[in-house]
Amino acid sequence: MQLYHHPYSLDSQKVRLALEERGVDYTSHRLNPITGKNLDSFYFRLNPSAKLPFFQNGAHTIFETIEIIKYIDRIAMVSSGGHNFTPASQEVMEWMNKIQEWNPKYFTLSHIPVKYRTFVSKFLRRVIIARMAESPDLASAYHRKLREAYETEEKLRDAEVVSRSEEHLARLLDEVESKLSESTYLTGDEFSLADVMLIPVLARLSLLDLEETYIISRPNIAEYWFMVKQRPSYKKVIGRYFDGWRRQNMLIKTWCYLRVRTMLRRY
Repeated sequence: MQLYHHPYSLDSQKVRLALEERGVDYTSHRLNPITGKNLDSFYFRLNPSAKLPFFQNGAHTIFETIEIIKYIDRIAMVSSGGHNFTPASQEVMEWMNKIQEWNPKYFTLSHIPVKYRTFVSKFLRRVIIARMAESPDLASAYHRKLREAYETEEKLRDAEVVSRSEEHLARLLDEVESKLSESTYLTGDEFSLADVMLIPVLARLSLLDLEETYIISRPNIAEYWFMVKQRPSYKKVIGRYFDGWRRQNMLIKTWCYLRVRTMLRRY
């Protein structure tokens, strides 16, 4: 089984947490979306959307995050022979879908300083143009990605788009806060795939230095956040890249890469 992903990708974190929690082995392929590695032609041929994560098991390919996690769950169940295995309940599935409905794209980009966001956006547009020249047979697909990049910049200038994303997140977290007043985890006293979906959302808020606004202000979520960060799966999938000094190290390495490639005009 092959997983194309990156620690920066929130949906990739969800899938990798599921893999770790279910104990399913896989081959990892890291493609940094900020440096445009997901736009390389070999990956574009596999997945013309260039989105992460992308899951492949032989000839079977899956693009959607929840579908990948459900597939992982089935693999884990078969591997265990059904012993000591609890499949996802209807409530778990409802929470998974509810969390996935919130799109972090515009929220995340709106909280990145404009000068950095603009620099990365310009770099990625140049990457797309360079890949288009290298692989003319993929020109139409690359044109779509280029158009998407311009549309994203246009939407970020619309305050209503960002406001809707913030309001959606606040409603979701308020519901989570209420639910956690009744149980240890999101759907009861046992960790579930619903928690797998929620943890990366909280990690994204932490990465953006928004814990005070969205997490600490909700005491049940704050307590939950402290607890889930102790799990081995969190430490392997998220903590090793973004906890403490590791976050700055990860971001600085990416930024230096972009600056050097831009100076050398190598996209």
